[in-house]
Amino acid sequence: MIDDINKEERIKINEYMEKCNYAKKMLETQINIMIEDFAFKQGYNPVEHIKGRIKSNESMLEKLKRHQKNITADNLVRYVKDVVGIRIVCSFLSDVYDMVFLLSHCKNIIVKEREDYIRNPKDTGYMSYHLQVLVPIYLQEHVEYIECEIQIRTVAMDFWATLDHKISYKFQQVIPEEVKNQMYDYAQVIQELDKKMMDLNTLVQKYKKEF
Repeated sequence: MIDDINKEERIKINEYMEKCNYAKKMLETQINIMIEDFAFKQGYNPVEHIKGRIKSNESMLEKLKRHQKNITADNLVRYVKDVVGIRIVCSFLSDVYDMVFLLSHCKNIIVKEREDYIRNPKDTGYMSYHLQVLVPIYLQEHVEYIECEIQIRTVAMDFWATLDHKISYKFQQVIPEEVKNQMYDYAQVIQELDKKMMDLNTLVQKYKKEF
């Protein structure tokens, strides 16, 4: 990550990052299978798209700095819980909770923590459902579990979160109160839109059953 890490620690970090890469592949495969099975049984696909990523070196370094910790493999495991991140973007609000249910009952994934920022949005208005999960990776010698973060949200929430990230990045330190208040107000608009779209979907499903 930086040049002054000793060789032994660098090897450990590289090994951990390789395991994170395995976990990302395992988790993406498992989620895709779950979605395909859901679509086959329910007759529709609740997910618009999935995006997986490995956290950048810069982001990991910044997180360790905030915790005032040295750059070691052990500290990465302990303090950077989202090295592997998966974002699931759903069509409707009800689909988000369907996906949460499926993931929570998946035998190949252990849910460690959960945060429902949809029912309890952050102060900024940010909404999403977060799951901290442990994903098994099958190595030659043993099975190891890697912690990953899954974010599940609607298309509307994803649109807002993308803009929120860009605005927050521009200010870096402190967002002006006027900007913060408007961001929160627009988040409420997004929330209301999601509810209306879910009602519309319920109405569409009703008519589909009649034909």
